[in-house]
Amino acid sequence: MKQTVFKGSGVAIITPMRTDGSVNYPVLAALLEQQIACGTDAVIICGTTGEASTLNDAEHLDVIEFACKTVNGRLPVIAGTGSNDTRHAIALSAEAKKRGANALLQVTPYYNKTSQAGLVRHFTAVADAVGLPVILYNVPSRTGMTIQPETYAKLAEHPLIVATKEASGNFSAIAKTAALCGDALAIYSGNDDQILPILALGGVGVISVLANVAPRETHDICRLYFEGRQAESLALQFRLMELIEALFCDVNPIPVKEAMSLLGYDAGPCRMPLAPLSEANRTHLQKALRDAGFLA
Repeated sequence: MKQTVFKGSGVAIITPMRTDGSVNYPVLAALLEQQIACGTDAVIICGTTGEASTLNDAEHLDVIEFACKTVNGRLPVIAGTGSNDTRHAIALSAEAKKRGANALLQVTPYYNKTSQAGLVRHFTAVADAVGLPVILYNVPSRTGMTIQPETYAKLAEHPLIVATKEASGNFSAIAKTAALCGDALAIYSGNDDQILPILALGGVGVISVLANVAPRETHDICRLYFEGRQAESLALQFRLMELIEALFCDVNPIPVKEAMSLLGYDAGPCRMPLAPLSEANRTHLQKALRDAGFLA
């Protein structure tokens, strides 16, 4: 089997901000330590949840470097360095490697998009140029692009393209991908409400927004499943469903940053164009946190 980067729960961690919009590094350090203490299996830095799209390149790389230095080898650090410009993805990824990243998260090109052949060329170019393990990221709701199962099979032939974060919600396509790729491509759930279904299709874990709020529980959903305790795993997934729904009551990461603030972390605001959570959604989120036992 081709070795993947981690098994279990990887947190798609937020990037805490000060009120002036700058990165709040002391809070980020505290969040990283919390994740390690609670059993999280990997950290994904500067992904969608980390507001990578509104970090300039210098900030982006500084945040990656800070995470790598803080984690200091205790967990794999996976850097989100995708771009719709292949040259930019390569440059950002190569620099992330220098800053200490253990692997890369590469989203499908957005806006200009490409063909399936173009996806193969794009991801292969990044993997060839940088020399780190690559986790693909299939999230058509954000990019307008879908990686087809046959394309996955072609990409899985590359020794450094080791996994995918699947956020398409298309279980038929995911099942076909698993059948075509076998052990050559690990599959992570990219949706917190679909951890169990992906594991049942042979997935190896989740890249999770929920894990910001519930790191131990998200880890345990996976751990229990892998231990053969599927009923307990399913019960835990079900217990957290209301909270998962609330964490996506607005555009990610607006609700999860608000949730972390409610839990006492100075997560700060999201950068524009993301807007603050509405009062109605804030009330809904508070109730979900309280009902799940995270808020007194």
